[in-house]
Amino acid sequence: MSKWKIGIVGASGYSGEELCTILGRHPQVEAVCLTSRQHAGKKLSEVMPKFVNRGGFGDLRFVEPEISTLTASDAEVFFLALPHGKAAEFAVPLLKAGKRVIDISADFRVKSPAVYEEFYGEKHPAPDFLDQGVYGLPEIHREAIRKARLVASPGCYPTSILLPLVPLLKAGLIERDSIAVSSLSGVSGAGRKAETTFLFVECSESARAYGVPKHRHLSEIEQELSSAAKSPVQISFTPHLIPLNRGIYSTIYCKPTAGAEKKIEETLQAVYKNEIFVRVSDVIPDLKNVVHTNFCDISCRYDERTGRILLFSAIDNLVKGAGGQAVQSMNLMAGFDETTALL
Repeated sequence: MSKWKIGIVGASGYSGEELCTILGRHPQVEAVCLTSRQHAGKKLSEVMPKFVNRGGFGDLRFVEPEISTLTASDAEVFFLALPHGKAAEFAVPLLKAGKRVIDISADFRVKSPAVYEEFYGEKHPAPDFLDQGVYGLPEIHREAIRKARLVASPGCYPTSILLPLVPLLKAGLIERDSIAVSSLSGVSGAGRKAETTFLFVECSESARAYGVPKHRHLSEIEQELSSAAKSPVQISFTPHLIPLNRGIYSTIYCKPTAGAEKKIEETLQAVYKNEIFVRVSDVIPDLKNVVHTNFCDISCRYDERTGRILLFSAIDNLVKGAGGQAVQSMNLMAGFDETTALL
């Protein structure tokens, strides 16, 4: 099988670096374009020494993110590792040029322009293209991803929340109005940027909630949960920043429907028994078992005292929550083995 030629726009951020790490060991891809305004002209290995002696990837030079350069390149698929609002500026001309696009930002995750504006505080930059985006959660939308021209790769919080909840809502096993989520995130989730809030001294030996009560990711979470339940779902969601480099840990509280408490784990086991990257277990997840991997670990407990179900999930925010999941989608789009470069 011939190699797929790929480009990464925003390759010097945390998600971009993770993409370079994963794709650099992928036997069926060839990188032809890496962009970075800050590092244009420099080799990847100069900016990130871990890529020294790593073959073609390490020797590739960053280029300015000029749309004309990208559309004229040999790349068949582009990964967009850019802030929200910026990715659409590249996605639209790339799609018009016949390229396929995997967007790691939030620009094409939310289907409603009005909801996007409500949560992101600005009008959507390309509303005519929202219907083209396939929500890139492979375990839920695998067949649509295979045929997609534009994949909207999910956020890290949504991935950790949707994977446990979607099968249960589809099966009618939990009350739609009972869901509350508390999530913990490592500092890399904020991206590679110089802000006082994310300095080591500000984050070390501390923890804080943020983005409450209406974190941006709620828009895509509730969209996908409502789709699974076939009726509107609203949840309470509180994210927290904790002093770790990477990882997302979510604890989900919900009420089972009448008589469903014993079917929760059984259903999760059945739905994910053939999904290599989702591991359902009796063991409560621990972040140390998923960091630097594309796995999502899930477990559940029934609290007889309160009548609530407790769901626990853990992922690496830069892998299953960003670069790894994007590569999983690319493997589907290209017809490669879905696990290539991810195990």
